[in-house]
Amino acid sequence: MIQLKYPIILASASPRRQELLHKLEFPFNVQTVKVEEQIPDNIKPKEAALYLANLKGEAHDFLAKHHIVITADTIVIANGKVVEKPNSANAAIAMLTQLSSNTHEVITGVSIRANNEVHSFDVSTKVTFGSLSTAEIEHYVKSGKAYDKAGAYGIQDWIGLIGVSSIQGSYYNVMGLPVFELYRTLTHHFS
Repeated sequence: MIQLKYPIILASASPRRQELLHKLEFPFNVQTVKVEEQIPDNIKPKEAALYLANLKGEAHDFLAKHHIVITADTIVIANGKVVEKPNSANAAIAMLTQLSSNTHEVITGVSIRANNEVHSFDVSTKVTFGSLSTAEIEHYVKSGKAYDKAGAYGIQDWIGLIGVSSIQGSYYNVMGLPVFELYRTLTHHFS
C-alpha cells in the first residue's frame, strides 16, 4: 500500500463517504466543523459543488498543517437548477417525481488540503431514472432514507435499484465520493 505524507482527516459526517474512503484502505479520522452552506447568486449551478467543497476546506484549514484534509459536497442538477436535500416528505416526493423518467446530473466537488497545498476537482455523472410510480416514490420516502441526500435519493438504496435505468460516469461519484480521482490525487500529490 502507498504511504501518504500525512494522516488523513475526512471532514464529512456522511456515512457513504466514510464507507468509500475505508474501501481505499487509507486510515483516517473524521472531524467536522459546522459550515454555513450558502451558494452565492453569482455561482453557476455546475460550479456549486466545487465552491462548497472549497468553502468546507477553508473552514478546516487549521487541521491541514500536519494532516491531509478531505472535504466534499455533492449536488444534483435537474432542469438546469440545483436540487437541494429535501426538508419534508412533500419536498422529497416532489423531487423524486421531477427525477422520474428524466436524466439529471450529479456533481461532487472535492477539496484536498495539506501543508499549504490545495488540490480541488469536481466530477460529473449523468443519471437516468425510469418511470417511478407514486406508490414507489411514497414507499421510499416513508423509509426515511430520502432526507439526508441531494435529490432525495441514494443510488445504493432501494429506489436506485428499482429506478435508475442508466448512468454515464462514476457510480461512486453519485454515492458522494469520486474515489478514482481521489485516489489518484492523493497518491500523486501526497505520497
